[in-house]
Amino acid sequence: MILSQISYLDCLVFLICLTPQLLIHVGLIRTATWLLGALPSLISQVFVLPYQFVRERYFTPLERRSPFVQRATPFQDFVIRCVRYAFASMPAFLGRVFFSKGVSLPFLRFRMLRHGIVTAPLRWTEIKRPGLKGIWITHNQQEQPDIIVYYCHGGGFAMGSGFFYMEFLLAWVALLKEAGYRNPALFALEYTLVPDAVYPTQLQETLAGYEYVLSIARHHTQICVGGDSAGATLMLSFLLYMTDHPELRHQRPGLAVMISPWVTLISKNNRNTPSDYLNADTLEIYGRQYIGSKALSDDALVSPGNCKDIKKWTAASPERGWYFLYGSEEVLGPETQALISLLRKTGAEVDHSEQQGGIHAWPVAALYLGESRDARLHGLRSIVATTRARIS
Repeated sequence: MILSQISYLDCLVFLICLTPQLLIHVGLIRTATWLLGALPSLISQVFVLPYQFVRERYFTPLERRSPFVQRATPFQDFVIRCVRYAFASMPAFLGRVFFSKGVSLPFLRFRMLRHGIVTAPLRWTEIKRPGLKGIWITHNQQEQPDIIVYYCHGGGFAMGSGFFYMEFLLAWVALLKEAGYRNPALFALEYTLVPDAVYPTQLQETLAGYEYVLSIARHHTQICVGGDSAGATLMLSFLLYMTDHPELRHQRPGLAVMISPWVTLISKNNRNTPSDYLNADTLEIYGRQYIGSKALSDDALVSPGNCKDIKKWTAASPERGWYFLYGSEEVLGPETQALISLLRKTGAEVDHSEQQGGIHAWPVAALYLGESRDARLHGLRSIVATTRARIS
């Protein structure tokens, strides 16, 4: 199921879906208190954002615009400016409602109806077990999958859900089917968000998710693990975790797909750029909340970029290698590049796609913001092509 670009009507409906959920999960008083405190900033942005948008987009020579603005459409440009402000200014207790099931699922239903789709061609099932929650998507529930993607969503460990990514995940499975897999499937982990729990809870849940996927897969090499941002961090941590556990060491997945991974949670190399919507200071706050203890800040299982041991990464590498996707303008770009260089020393097959002028998790965002079908699916198609080449 592949829908068209997000419209202004979609944005309005998203806000309509959001409002009651804020009242339910945050409460009227807490929401109103934050809004009143943020009101001066919000009012100023009503004038500042449009002014900056017009000045840079229409009165600044092309070569002096930020790399992202040089290639973005006006709609993409304005949306990312709003996201940049929200990421730097909005507290996580509000952000987690934005990306929650209660908002995302009705919004997806509206998007489907707007495209004339009453029932999704792909079925999803919520998995709820002690220590494990997630979303299972497949073409045929009665048939064993011939490829399984195991995915962890991003959101700084403090927000996000598989339901917010549902349109992206459904498109991924649909493209796998187009690529020739008989019955592709995907399991999206719903891990516990900070501050409800901190490390190692999320790593334990990632392990439980992999064991669940292993129980369904015909062979461990038919599993592709993946994630974006903080979700990619969890997958990197999990792969390192496997190296110290003999019962898992010989059941490594076939492939790992890392979309804009948050390689090192606390690093001076995580630096702001003129293009990206992430903010290094806010990221550090989220990272320290997830770590929970200063004593763990250098632990490689918490922050995988702290592991510089080539032998360890050799043992952690999936049997058929890695595929990284990231943008040249990312806050997290330097640490991603450093990890790719390190992994290439292991002898594992490591491919990467660095989008010039690209920003954080663009393969995900492009599905909603891309102007054409090809632009929306470019990142996903490259992932599917790599998967097909490595996992038959």
